[in-house]
Amino acid sequence: MSRVVAEDNNTASPMPVRDSVPFYDRRELEMSRAAACASPTLGQLLKCVGDVRKEVIGDETPVHQVLDMSHVDHQPIMSSIPFVLSFSHLTYSIKARRKAALPNLRFPRAADPVSGETLSPGTKTILDDVCGEARDGEIMAVIGASGSGKSTLIDALANRMAKGSLKGSITLNGEQIESRLMKVISAYVMQDDLLYPMLTVEETLMFAAEFRLPRTLSKSKKKIRVQALIDQLGLRNAAKTVIGDEGHRGVSGGERRRVSIGIDIIHDPILLFLDEPTSGLDSTSAFLLVKVLQRIAQTGSLVIMSIHQPSYRILGLLDRMIFLSRGKTVYSGSPSNLPLFFSDFGHPIPDSENRTEFALDLIRELEGSPGGTKSLVEFNKSWQTLKRGNINNIIQTTIAGASNGSTINLSLKEAISASISRGKLVSGTGNGGPTNSATSMVPTFANPSWIELAVLSRRSFTNSRRMPELFGIRLAAVMVTGFILATVFWRLDNSPKGIQERLGFFAFAMSTMFYTCADALPVFLQERYIFMRETAYNAYRRSSYVLSHSLMSLPAILFMSLAFAATTFWAVGLDGSFLFYFMIIFASFWAGSSFVTFLSGVVPQVMLGYVIVVALLAYFLLFSGFFINRDRIPPYWIWFHYISLVKYPYEAVLQNEFQDPTKCFVRGIQIFDGTPLAAVPNDLKVKLLGSMSSTLGMRITSTTCVTTGADILQQQGVNDLSMWNCFWVTVAWGFFFRILFYLALLLGSKNKRR
Repeated sequence: MSRVVAEDNNTASPMPVRDSVPFYDRRELEMSRAAACASPTLGQLLKCVGDVRKEVIGDETPVHQVLDMSHVDHQPIMSSIPFVLSFSHLTYSIKARRKAALPNLRFPRAADPVSGETLSPGTKTILDDVCGEARDGEIMAVIGASGSGKSTLIDALANRMAKGSLKGSITLNGEQIESRLMKVISAYVMQDDLLYPMLTVEETLMFAAEFRLPRTLSKSKKKIRVQALIDQLGLRNAAKTVIGDEGHRGVSGGERRRVSIGIDIIHDPILLFLDEPTSGLDSTSAFLLVKVLQRIAQTGSLVIMSIHQPSYRILGLLDRMIFLSRGKTVYSGSPSNLPLFFSDFGHPIPDSENRTEFALDLIRELEGSPGGTKSLVEFNKSWQTLKRGNINNIIQTTIAGASNGSTINLSLKEAISASISRGKLVSGTGNGGPTNSATSMVPTFANPSWIELAVLSRRSFTNSRRMPELFGIRLAAVMVTGFILATVFWRLDNSPKGIQERLGFFAFAMSTMFYTCADALPVFLQERYIFMRETAYNAYRRSSYVLSHSLMSLPAILFMSLAFAATTFWAVGLDGSFLFYFMIIFASFWAGSSFVTFLSGVVPQVMLGYVIVVALLAYFLLFSGFFINRDRIPPYWIWFHYISLVKYPYEAVLQNEFQDPTKCFVRGIQIFDGTPLAAVPNDLKVKLLGSMSSTLGMRITSTTCVTTGADILQQQGVNDLSMWNCFWVTVAWGFFFRILFYLALLLGSKNKRR
């Protein structure tokens, strides 16, 4: 942190220089100074560090090469790769809810719509004919009051709008940007800091490096890159500190915000979009953050951010500004031209006031007037046209007199290729081949799926390992449930009552497996926005996340299954195979966990998810066959019996328990248990058996086996699938819900406005 402060104190204020130079020709002035004071990219920093490391330890592996252009004195314009992001006539509307209103009888004449209001019934315009331009090496800030359309404009420029919903054109170096290319060359920092709480700052950035940097870059060089980024972000003192959350103390708010920026710029993107990065920070932290963004821009990136109300110091770091009012542009230009603009408009800015505060107050005052900001919007258009006309001749003369003017008009493919050669866009190592498309130059994903799977699993394990209380509570809940069941159903006998008690134990135990899986519901709901942020710009594949999520759930399921099986099997006095009993419990946990995970991918809220889980599991238990046999279920509900998750493990454990054909469960006089004749003395029961024997023509004594396990299974209607088929169907349910979870992520995590 002290390093950042020291740099800030030694940095001269740029305001006097910018005040004296119009913003249209300031670009040429900065290009002429770039050869002497251009900041190195992260790739150039890595080259220096890598060369020293090679000399010290004798490492023969090639370091990350960058294009060294410091010797080209006669071409200072090429010291930075020119990127120009232009946007024109951006318009975005949404459907507005109709509000019932009484007719205005006193004032029947309708007023003219003000800027930002809807002109057609049923729609509301969020962006209205917004135009502008941003260049690499600069910071462009989108400024306005709440509801002015700042975040919407950032989303539009970052390609976070659904196809067809945004009107207008967005070009980079004069070419339309394909969605796949935008995901690779850009990064988007959300307003909320979405980070894993139990990872340290260094670990968070290292995992981001393993996602975004190609495997051709060795792990040692990735570590060097992370360390260089930590220094660039001013996070050296917090490198070993966990991120933290409400229950764990971690880094400060400003440091969290810089970490959020770091994970998105680890691959040195060309375009960086930020949605109100200074929100919630104090003035000093906000200034240091924008100072970091300035250094990022100086490495050749194009930085666009939204900000509510920048301070005077932050204003000195900005290069371009766009003021929005109800979706319309009321000013577009440099901060230095702001006093001249409002002076020409007839509202000069007093010397003692902050420029942006005065501008926002004036815009708010105009919004409340009858005509709205229409006059300011129209004045901005005419003022910009006049200024461009005055500067256009100067720019044309400068280009015509340049020794190599063609270097200004690089195509998108040439500019990206030159940026990659200078060390930017480290993941852009794909071979473009013979095609001329800029999209073909960069790979869709930096790494193969198996590397993504390994990194995701390691990150999940590291984060979970530092919160052992979560798994401990789940294991304790399972063991307490098993202990209660074991003591309630202690040592069941083979009497008719024991049979009914066994059936009740199995039904409750199998349903318990699914209910205890409901605690997995908040897991993905907490990671949802982290997942959406990372996959929105192709950090990894969605399939890799689903596989990792599935694999990391297996160890916990294994321990809980073994704990429950060992606690109940011998205590209850169950028969059959313990191994199969353990396996069917494991399969039940797997199916239940997959089912809850799928719901977490569909349901956006935890409480709503719990309601749905509890309700569906209650229906599954109702139609499992315990309360009502299959042949007694009405035909119009029989389909629910076959999709019940509890049905198959319940029938499997019943077959495991009663599969022995030689074991008898009801003998002689026990057939009277559970009937009014149960209170009759045993001698009379024996006489009744004798009478029954003579009537049936077969000898029935007090030791004659009347009911076997096969009879019980027949009575329960368990005769359509074998126990192993029930086991495999339960396992298949788990895979089925994991596939549905993947489809839910594929279709429901586009993270784009409609």
